Amino acid sequence: MRDSENDLRRRVRAGERDAFAELYERWAGAVHQHALWLTGDPTSAEDIMSETFLTAWRVRERLHEDGGSLRPWLLGIATHKAENARRGLRRRLAFLARQRQSPVVADFAPEVAGRVDDARRLAAVQEALDRLRRPEREVLTLCVWSGLDYRQTAEALGIPVGTVRSRLSRARAKLARLADEAKANPEPRTARGEMKGEAALAALPVREETA
Repeated sequence: MRDSENDLRRRVRAGERDAFAELYERWAGAVHQHALWLTGDPTSAEDIMSETFLTAWRVRERLHEDGGSLRPWLLGIATHKAENARRGLRRRLAFLARQRQSPVVADFAPEVAGRVDDARRLAAVQEALDRLRRPEREVLTLCVWSGLDYRQTAEALGIPVGTVRSRLSRARAKLARLADEAKANPEPRTARGEMKGEAALAALPVREETA
């Protein structure tokens, strides 16, 4: 498997368009999902996915010929693109999550309700992520939500493995405290559009992860 990954890596590095098409088919979904978690906005996630692969094509010659899967490389690019796109989205998502659902035709009610729930969930995740410093946020999304191991996350961000461990530990500790605060104060605060209870729910799966 690693040999086939290295073969794809070498072909991408050499600028073979068929190889790049294969790369896109294999990892576009993962890049999009990672961008969606980081931004909370489907449109931004689509843009980030496109920008990630465009950047990957432009910098392909920087790849080492050996190194296995290109997923960490792509997610590292997407992480930086997403962080640049996050500004301004938090307020819009919080606003959407606070809106009451307008009356709709019955046949469309389940679809609309699903969209509202998705928006609230994404806003809750954003609130949780906003409690973290950028380095902690990057490591958390790569390790926990995108499923990279410590070595792959270190590769994606260009940092030592030990730094990944320490940042992830701090991120988990902060979100654990947030979850404890939410349990102690279950009523959401609305003065600044915060959804404390839902953000705690977003944090709980992180508490259960093992290093």
